[in-house]
Amino acid sequence: MLDGNLSRVTWAIQRYFASHPDAADSAQGIARWWLVGEGVEATADEVEAALGVLVQRGLVRAQRMPDGRLIYAWAGVRGAGGTH
Repeated sequence: MLDGNLSRVTWAIQRYFASHPDAADSAQGIARWWLVGEGVEATADEVEAALGVLVQRGLVRAQRMPDGRLIYAWAGVRGAGGTH
């Protein structure tokens, strides 16, 4: 089971992907742009932990860019965000 804040961040990321299935960004970008729009404040470390959970569950995929950054995108799984 996830702790309260990790669970909140994980669900906020899933909601964002449900509304924007073609979106992709770094953990820092997700923390700065996506979650603020969802009304959720989280550090990049918290976002990385939540993304790790979502990657492990197969809901999100991570791609390493040539500069070493990880970019996260929806894995195309329907229903995880509750709106599909």
